[in-house]
Amino acid sequence: MHPTQPHHLRHLTLSLLMALTLSTTTYAADTPAPEPAPNTTAPSGVGADNLLISAVAWKQTAAEYRALYYQGYNMARLQLEKALREHKDGDKPLAVVTDLDDTVLLPLAYWGYLINHKQDFFDDAAWDKWIPKNQMVVAPGAAEFLKFAADNKVEVFYVSSRDQGEKTFEYALAQIKAAGLPFADEAHVTILRDTSNKETRQKEIAEKFEVALFLGDNLNDFQRKYYTKDVDERIKLMEEDKNQYGSKYIVFPNPTDGHWVRAIFGESEPPASDANRETFQKAATRNSWDGN
Repeated sequence: MHPTQPHHLRHLTLSLLMALTLSTTTYAADTPAPEPAPNTTAPSGVGADNLLISAVAWKQTAAEYRALYYQGYNMARLQLEKALREHKDGDKPLAVVTDLDDTVLLPLAYWGYLINHKQDFFDDAAWDKWIPKNQMVVAPGAAEFLKFAADNKVEVFYVSSRDQGEKTFEYALAQIKAAGLPFADEAHVTILRDTSNKETRQKEIAEKFEVALFLGDNLNDFQRKYYTKDVDERIKLMEEDKNQYGSKYIVFPNPTDGHWVRAIFGESEPPASDANRETFQKAATRNSWDGN
């Protein structure tokens, strides 16, 4: 039979072990942990913290997203019917000026790619690689509205900003043709490679046509004056023209990119970084309840 440790010695041994454990734990807790390196490439882990996830999920799945396009194009038709009724002999011919991406054509597969590759801001390199794939889908209601315009001898002008090199125009024209949209020709398609300022082309069109409607997902699709880097100023400028929305200007939803992003960051396509993710969080909480 093995000798057993006296009761008081067993308690002493346990006390010493607990003290050593606490001492070790306290020492480890007091030792400062190394600062994590800033994340300058992508969201962490599996990318579930990606800033784009909610917006892209909404674009990919929400019936409301599609309903807003139908609503926009239904409103566009009502306004165009009104313009046709009021149009008189001797007036300039009617025209519609429309943006392309996220207005007539939707780049949904591109945004899915960014999520799968853990990118939480627009990425030029990926965009330029994807554009030639011709995977755009026609926005709900767009084809029907543009056909209505063409059937009523209202010319449609596509004005977009893109730059995929020498084949930029070729890619855009091919997408419009593949979608079966009217006026898919050099006279009606303008692709601006070196600027996002559409005003010059819009004025050229207005010299020969009465522009009944402007269609776009970005305020800059309507007027250049909205091209500002200040959030509050941009809202103020929009308010000055509030009566134009739903009549002259038809705006479509785009929660993933655009000049609203530029107003927050100072650039439309900010690089991925923890600092920019923090900036985005501040923008999202500029009006927030304190819980009390």
